[in-house]
Amino acid sequence: MLIEIDHVAIAVADLDAAVAWYETMFGATVAHREHIESDGVEEALLKVADSYIQLLTPVTPESPVARYLERHGEGLHHIGYRVADVASALETLKAQGARVIDASPRPGSRGTTVAFVHPKASFGTLIELVQE
Repeated sequence: MLIEIDHVAIAVADLDAAVAWYETMFGATVAHREHIESDGVEEALLKVADSYIQLLTPVTPESPVARYLERHGEGLHHIGYRVADVASALETLKAQGARVIDASPRPGSRGTTVAFVHPKASFGTLIELVQE
């Protein structure tokens, strides 16, 4: 079901400062930047081989990332795994009793289709299924 790691998402309070740090420390460059209205976040994707480091910052106080930062501070937010078919993967997980956040796939950034699996169902790690 899992093809590869799509991204590792890191919640940050200041997106520009985090991007600058990755540029200075690792020579990373932003491959994609997007405001995702439905999630209340802005992201910067830094390309690493065939995957990304996704830096996320909230743009609304109600966003899940804003709540995450309030409770946990900056740091690892979730891991995104590429799958061939998010709908099929989601149905398989639900049939096996996994707790999901998204009942059905939805649009993600850079034209992807995504769905989230609840961290209580996956050893404390929020998982995003990503179909390109």
